[in-house]
Amino acid sequence: MRERVGLPALFLACALSGAALAQDGPPGIVMPVVLPPFDPAAPSCSPPPGLQKILTFAQDNERQFMQGVARGLSEAAKKRGLEFRVALANNDPKKMVEQVQALLLEKAGAVVAAPVHPPSLARSLQQMIWSGAYVGTVVPPPAITILNAPQYLTGKVLAEAAKAYIRDNLKGKANVVLLTHDSLQFLSPRFAAMRDVLQAMPGVTIVADISPLTVNKEGGLMLMRTILLAHPQVDVVLGADTVVLGALQALRETKKARPDQFLGGIDGEPEAVAEIKSGTSPYKASVSLNSTAFGYAHGQNAADWLEGKSVPQAMDVLPSLLTRENIAQYEADFTDPAAVYADPKRRDAYLKFYGNICYDTRDRYLNFPWSSERK
Repeated sequence: MRERVGLPALFLACALSGAALAQDGPPGIVMPVVLPPFDPAAPSCSPPPGLQKILTFAQDNERQFMQGVARGLSEAAKKRGLEFRVALANNDPKKMVEQVQALLLEKAGAVVAAPVHPPSLARSLQQMIWSGAYVGTVVPPPAITILNAPQYLTGKVLAEAAKAYIRDNLKGKANVVLLTHDSLQFLSPRFAAMRDVLQAMPGVTIVADISPLTVNKEGGLMLMRTILLAHPQVDVVLGADTVVLGALQALRETKKARPDQFLGGIDGEPEAVAEIKSGTSPYKASVSLNSTAFGYAHGQNAADWLEGKSVPQAMDVLPSLLTRENIAQYEADFTDPAAVYADPKRRDAYLKFYGNICYDTRDRYLNFPWSSERK
């Protein structure tokens, strides 16, 4: 059953005093390496001793994309007999560190983290790895299994869709707003791709290229209100779904939303999908990164790890463009991640696995910003 994690006074006191059950261990793989494809037939090894069959999602905030991760994790945990919890940090990095330290002291067997502030959480995640626990992350290291997207390709898929729309529907001319996450180096290739595609169009002007203060709907809303004061004519808005949805709200409240605009996002957020399905919204496309599918895969990895099996060192979540024409299949897959995972053809449309690691080889955990894309 899904429940919120509390911080018992003893756990919190120990965490804040720097106590930890795990001794310092190896630094992991710190220099970039090219991982081979995952071998599902790799031999098993020892199960980690003395750990609780608890899988916790250290969740940064409650945006819909992360709710999808939690849903996938929860379904996998239920199927594999793990207790599932959510530790919600509400964008507070100190709180997330405290929550993971509490899990360490409880000898929790697995944590999947979407870090609020990766550098501040890294040490606690290393301590979990040294204790023998499974650690999965959504993008940044360190982790037993890192989940990432081919970030440049993800941004390029969205930008190419916007480019085609500008060419076919806006006579090749557009004022464009890029709502970026360039402060997160792991995501910056998305926006490099968008710039590369759009700057090659002579009729396109990027009127704003800026990151919101918070990566959520409110952050997009507040930033777009400011942008519209200086640039009331906006034709295209690109970014993560959660911030672009906020930008759409700002356009609507200022009566600057138009059916011929192109708003596009990344993550396949349910609210963005609903906008696209309506057929009347400026929201035209979203690049799907199926969060229930990779959440379910992380949960399966956690259960396999605790049984001593070999798991992937890294996973790609593959981008696919969602439009009104193909959304029905996406929704079916999003709703039933267990069926996606069980069907290799459906699973391979969303996920790709790399490398092998198990408890006995955990010193080879990834401690660099892994990506399948070559620089």
